[in-house]
Amino acid sequence: MAIIRELNGVTPKTGERCFLAENAALIGDVTMGDDCSIWYGAVLRGDVNPIVMGDRVNIQDGAVLHTLYKRSVVEIGSDVSVGHNAVIHGAKVGNNVLVGMGAILMDNAVIPDNTIIAAGAVVLSNSVLEPGIYAGVPAKKVKDASEAIAQAAHKNAQGYMLYKDWYMQPDGAEQDK
Repeated sequence: MAIIRELNGVTPKTGERCFLAENAALIGDVTMGDDCSIWYGAVLRGDVNPIVMGDRVNIQDGAVLHTLYKRSVVEIGSDVSVGHNAVIHGAKVGNNVLVGMGAILMDNAVIPDNTIIAAGAVVLSNSVLEPGIYAGVPAKKVKDASEAIAQAAHKNAQGYMLYKDWYMQPDGAEQDK
């Protein structure tokens, strides 16, 4: 069973049909929507400010979400994938976004709807991005927004809906091949 820890009188809240890996940690002021998945070794530490997520969000293995005390919050829209070992520290992420493996989003950065942040990219504090694909350190736009980018981000989130369902089966059996 996942680590779900009350802190300062606030207990994490999960929506319906959410999967929480056995060693995922949700601490304090964390609120998640429906059909979310928090994978192995992920840490959502809402100890100093809130972490709020929409529906169909997947926080993949080893990712960390945290904030600055009284200076930033984590807000994540719906249909968002946060890749393995990514860090979101006090950033706002729109709907239909893919945050690549090992990417870092710093305090008060704003990631708009239908955007992809490439693996290993670093979005600096207070950056306000436009839709598209961003890569590098610091992250720079490498491709303008398109329907293909929006579909790619959405497809990733939908894939994790399937994976979540596998893990929620009593025997862990794959249901749809």
